[in-house]
Amino acid sequence: MHVSPRTPPARSGLLLAVAVLIVGLVPALAEAANRGAWAPNVAYAQSDTVTYSSKGYTCRQAHTSLTGWEPPNVPALWEAGASQPQDTQAPSAPSGVGASAKTSSSVTLTWTASTDNVGVTGYEVFSGGSAAVASTTGATSVTVSGLTANKTYTFTVKAFDAAGNRSTASSAFSTTTSPQSTDTQAPSAPSGLKSTGVTSSSVSLSWTASTDNVGVVRYEVFAGTTTFAATSTTTSATVAGLQADTAYTFAVQAIDAAGNRSAMSGALSARTDKGSTSGGDVPSKILVGYWHNFDNGSGFIRLRNVSTKWDVINVSFAEPTSPTGGTVAFTPYGTSVADFKSDVAYLKGLGKKVIISIGGANGQVRLETTAARDAFVSSMTSIIQTYGFDGMDIDFEGHSLSLNAGDADIKNPKTPVVVNLIAAIRSLRNNFGTKFMLTMAPETFFVQLGYQFYGGSCSGCDNRAGAYLPVLYATRDILNWLQVQDYNSGPIMGLDDQYHNMGTADFHVAMTDMLLTGFPVARNASNFFPALRPDQVVIGLPANGNAGGGYTTPAEVQKAVNALVKGTSIGSYTVRSNVANNKSFRGLMSWSVNWDAFANFEFTNNHRPYLDSLK
Repeated sequence: MHVSPRTPPARSGLLLAVAVLIVGLVPALAEAANRGAWAPNVAYAQSDTVTYSSKGYTCRQAHTSLTGWEPPNVPALWEAGASQPQDTQAPSAPSGVGASAKTSSSVTLTWTASTDNVGVTGYEVFSGGSAAVASTTGATSVTVSGLTANKTYTFTVKAFDAAGNRSTASSAFSTTTSPQSTDTQAPSAPSGLKSTGVTSSSVSLSWTASTDNVGVVRYEVFAGTTTFAATSTTTSATVAGLQADTAYTFAVQAIDAAGNRSAMSGALSARTDKGSTSGGDVPSKILVGYWHNFDNGSGFIRLRNVSTKWDVINVSFAEPTSPTGGTVAFTPYGTSVADFKSDVAYLKGLGKKVIISIGGANGQVRLETTAARDAFVSSMTSIIQTYGFDGMDIDFEGHSLSLNAGDADIKNPKTPVVVNLIAAIRSLRNNFGTKFMLTMAPETFFVQLGYQFYGGSCSGCDNRAGAYLPVLYATRDILNWLQVQDYNSGPIMGLDDQYHNMGTADFHVAMTDMLLTGFPVARNASNFFPALRPDQVVIGLPANGNAGGGYTTPAEVQKAVNALVKGTSIGSYTVRSNVANNKSFRGLMSWSVNWDAFANFEFTNNHRPYLDSLK
């Protein structure tokens, strides 16, 4: 993390005593009504009902809402569990219908997602009749099969929501299937189908590639053997829009350019999570901010006074008492232990998550021995218990992680500092249970650079290159999210084999797409780092130019996210991951809370409403 001295600006205090101000903000009595989505600066009457983050709330007492008084944050004003108002508003019409692939008997259609006041739950595809020829459960692509060779078809797409409201049809799109091919040989069946992660609404899958006499062009994933669930041009996919705590059976089929289909893969059973079983109730779109436990000139802020626009506050930092001893220490800056503990409890009472971050630019932690590993676990357990932190963030920089020569397999690391860190993380998770939060904030050098160079296998390169990859691979099942620092970075090669420079939408799209697609480590296809789930991916950014190299304007940041989750073209880079699956992308991280306040809250004021619009 980058820090630099600056003169702190004057700051106004945040609103702390809701009850004191409610009296002065009570509006005239009004008749209770369904008010739709909650919004600030609105006069609500007692018994009004609203929705917020897809949940219903009933107003306990009349008031005029303010930013920061969102229903989950103010139980004195809102009671959760209200019946949601009847939804009669239809989604917008899908746009941008086109074909991403076609054969002599099929066309793969894609389109830009519709919007809805509550949420789009699926799409239907029509071709000249009243009956749908294909449908999805939220994906913005589908393959229409059973077509005639060398024939022109016209398609339209409609969106529907959970209440059954249907949009008007998209603009018509016409395309002609390929001529009949002489290739009649089907690909081999995909093998090795496995689950690489589950959430309460999705299952991520991977498999071993099929072979074909000409070439496989795509794979289709089915729930059961007949219900289309996802399509992919790689050997992984995430099936979204699933029900929580439900068992599903999946199979995969390979298709070549002639439309020949392989036999189905072996079936795989997977069960979605019950809900928020890891880390508690964290919003679907988050802002993560690092809070300074020091004063570097950006201005010291008491912990309880951080902007309420942050969802997760990473306390920076717990630091080692020695580089290799393993023991980590933390002492609150500028306040007493009792007041700091009170501040942590206060933020948690607002629904925020407060995490202790370990390391930073000045905190080297090398767990070279099992004794150091055990000291790390013991001291971190004590810190987390003492202050009531929700979990820990691994921000190992510098020389904390490296790879021994010959340690080339990310799935079976041998280097002690890597092996001991993995074991320590799992011990802490076991100590605290499933609600323990785990996040990581490596630099691009330790993750994306691993596509080109890997410290354990390359000759003459830095042995730290890609050193986080085995840690991420070994803990991906308990990792809440990864927030790579897309700043203070040199040029990094993306999946397009081009170098990308920080500070632009191009850089953020290329770096993030690597995490959402997966990549061969050091270009070795047998040493593949699999894609993370989109909800495990957060983009790390400096709050302003003072905070670090690679500052990116809010407009450029949002341009990058739109490319990843909406498929909006940025021209310079083509997204490889499945945009339809990327809608659960988790959010943005910033260094830091303090630098954001220094810059008059440019980061939170711009990105909070933007992320809320993506929910």
